[in-house]
Amino acid sequence: MKKQALISVSDKRGVEDFAIGLVRHGYQVISTGGTYELLKKHGAINISDVTNFPEMLDGRVKTLHPAIHGGILAMRDNPSHMEAIAAHSIGTIDIVVVNLYPFKATIQKPNVAYEEAVENIDIGGPAMIRSAAKNHAHVAVVVDPEDYDTILNELSTGEITADTKQALMAKAFRHTAAYDAIIAGYFTKELYPEKLTFTYEKNQTLRYGENPHQQAALYSDPLPVSSIVTAKKLHGKELSYINIGDADAALALVREFDTPAVVAVKHYCPCGVGIGDTIAQAYDRAYEADPVSIFGGIVAFNREVDEYCAAKMSEIFLEIIIAPSYTEAALKILTKKKNLRLLQLEASPKDENNHGQHIVSINGGLLTQEKDRHGFADATLTFPTKKKPTEDELRTAQFAWTVIKYVKSNGILIAKDNMTVGIGPGQTNRVGAAKIAISGAGERAKGAVLASDAMFPMPDTVEEAAKAGVTCIIQTGGSLRDQDSIDACDKHGIAMILTGVRHFKH
Repeated sequence: MKKQALISVSDKRGVEDFAIGLVRHGYQVISTGGTYELLKKHGAINISDVTNFPEMLDGRVKTLHPAIHGGILAMRDNPSHMEAIAAHSIGTIDIVVVNLYPFKATIQKPNVAYEEAVENIDIGGPAMIRSAAKNHAHVAVVVDPEDYDTILNELSTGEITADTKQALMAKAFRHTAAYDAIIAGYFTKELYPEKLTFTYEKNQTLRYGENPHQQAALYSDPLPVSSIVTAKKLHGKELSYINIGDADAALALVREFDTPAVVAVKHYCPCGVGIGDTIAQAYDRAYEADPVSIFGGIVAFNREVDEYCAAKMSEIFLEIIIAPSYTEAALKILTKKKNLRLLQLEASPKDENNHGQHIVSINGGLLTQEKDRHGFADATLTFPTKKKPTEDELRTAQFAWTVIKYVKSNGILIAKDNMTVGIGPGQTNRVGAAKIAISGAGERAKGAVLASDAMFPMPDTVEEAAKAGVTCIIQTGGSLRDQDSIDACDKHGIAMILTGVRHFKH
């Protein structure tokens, strides 16, 4: 009996050459629709000639037929199976080459109609893939054009191996699972449904993870948004696992600002942030914020990198620079540094960067929550102290409150003159974080604003701030002992702003 291959694909890359190769190895090709029109000149037969039944319901029903699924599912080493298909004149199908209706591409089109999305949900394709995958001991299922050469190479030396068939089976189920996950995600309206299904596509294998003994890879959202994953690399070597995490953190924070802003990040935490009337001014402030910690860090811009900034950055060691664009003069300077990665990514609204859920893997499951979208504009400010903040202190408090959202808890930040001057991240107690921030600020703490990512459980942080010369504090409020901190501020002549919004970040 002549071997048969069923080919029905939306992605037609390389399919004609593949079909020619299968014919050369003695296969009869069965095909459908547009694929048949492409392959009929190479001897392909229409699926209707196999089923003796026409396509119907505008093509919704064409492969859902015993003559097809019987030929795919029959176990060749099971006599009763073979007797059954012989009794109904059904031939075995040995290779199934199917990829699915372009649902993902359809929903990415602007203003796609609901009906069009529904019509691009494939039914027959997944059914054939799953049938062939289940019977992979006898049938090779091919869903990826990248596997065509592997199939032809193995056929040229004999048969498709059992190991290859099993690998193709696993890929087939990943293919249909990802397809269903995208459909489910598109139509699901509940924030937290009873089953959470999502899928990602492999972007690249990384050299290693956080440490050289850990393997790692980068996966991207199948429906891409403007992110570090979609950034264009203009120069430098590939990014590492830590580079990508740091760059993502820098990008999220710099997008919070409408004015020219520069953010330096180390270990997922900002170490220097500056804003200004020009991007050069913003860079100088970000650098001056902490010229030690910026070494070996990631620097993100929300404006074009000019020659001045490029010259300044060329004087220090940086891992990555991210910006919407670079002047020719800036590129000429920066590309002299062989290992410096230069990424280009258009600025986009912060709401786009904050879409979706924040997901954390834990043993046995995962945690998911909405991303922290609350900013200064969402806070209801109250001013409980006798001294009220000046206009300059209020502007600085807004800047500090924007940045503290991206500092690991417990986090304390000191800001002055449109820049961070001291950051105390990730401590197990708040006063400890304050001491680190104050130490980093030094004399610059005098007349500065201190921001806390959460409330003060006791007045010790206020006392440390007073000793350093801080004149304004912005914090969440809501502690049972708020009044103790308010009284301490009044005692030392410090203005306090309460926001009612907490910014824990773990």
